[in-house]
Amino acid sequence: MPTFREAKILEITEERADLVRARVSLPGSEGDGEIEAVGFPEMLGSLAAGDRVIVNTTGIELGLGTGGMAFVLWNLDGGLPDAQLEGHIMKMRYTPWQTEVLTAESPESPHHDALAQVESIKGLPVVACTLHSQVAAIAAGIKEARPDAKVGYLMTDGACLPIAWSDLVRDLKRVGLLDVTCTSGHAFGGDLESVTIFSGLAALKVVAGCDVVIAGMGPGVVGTGTTLGHTAIEQGHLLDATSALEGKAIACIRISYADTRSRHHGVSHHTLTALRLATHRRATVVLPDLGKDYNERVSSQIAGAGIHERHDVVTVDGIPGFAALVDRGIEPASMGRPMDEVRELFLAAAAAGRFAAIPIGKPEGR
Repeated sequence: MPTFREAKILEITEERADLVRARVSLPGSEGDGEIEAVGFPEMLGSLAAGDRVIVNTTGIELGLGTGGMAFVLWNLDGGLPDAQLEGHIMKMRYTPWQTEVLTAESPESPHHDALAQVESIKGLPVVACTLHSQVAAIAAGIKEARPDAKVGYLMTDGACLPIAWSDLVRDLKRVGLLDVTCTSGHAFGGDLESVTIFSGLAALKVVAGCDVVIAGMGPGVVGTGTTLGHTAIEQGHLLDATSALEGKAIACIRISYADTRSRHHGVSHHTLTALRLATHRRATVVLPDLGKDYNERVSSQIAGAGIHERHDVVTVDGIPGFAALVDRGIEPASMGRPMDEVRELFLAAAAAGRFAAIPIGKPEGR
């Protein structure tokens, strides 16, 4: 069961239209009883120092990483949100937090007619990834190879639901590496909203006019240490959806030699499972060029999982995109590790982005 606590806002530390961070005190707590809490103004209304609020502290109680934060549910002393949002499609349906959005494909949307009969994204390259941090290097790989490309990001509901929670997305838009976002399923807050990943891809192609799309969940991938119990398996669904809509499906691999867990050392079992079990259509799997020894290790894992029989596999240099990301001052971390400690993870992402922008390389032998 979730843990709810009453708290008092001591200080607003960050205030944006879509997100507020505050320092709050928890009466009766051991020690100083002060924690950081986050609220979403569109759902709460305004917050101010001195307000009494109800916060969800479940993530803190469980000692979680990405989710180890208090979230403001209700302001006991403040007003309600300013106005009802547009649209009638509900996200987070049939929960106390359900909220209405104007999806691109809904009847009241100005884009409804343009999307009503769409069944193809006509060759649109879509890079599907499993870690939110890799979105940055994919985007940098695309823009380095093709600076004029309009890059869209389809954020699924496989992890974080409000896109406002992603500082990375905000930074990528600020420096011009991402141009437009769409939140699909129960994720919300993008420039565009969609009901499904299919309609989200269509909206980014038809409405936003994207040249390349990056698709994947927001922060907070869920794993259980089992073959099937992880949200990264959605990569297979994203690749198949792209192919079904006549797009170009490109898989970004998760790879790390800093991760000591055997299931994630080298090419992660998340990637191998998604490509081996969760895809039914052929995609292009992009491997980073890491040098002879590492390339052989990666190829061995890929071949051992039977990926060559199911997909086309290419090796691409990710260094140009990696360098472009650093030049823009964006240095994402993954699982608490800075970019330089897991270069292979971001080189893989930059390589996939480069391939999406300018197809290069030939499929390896099957």
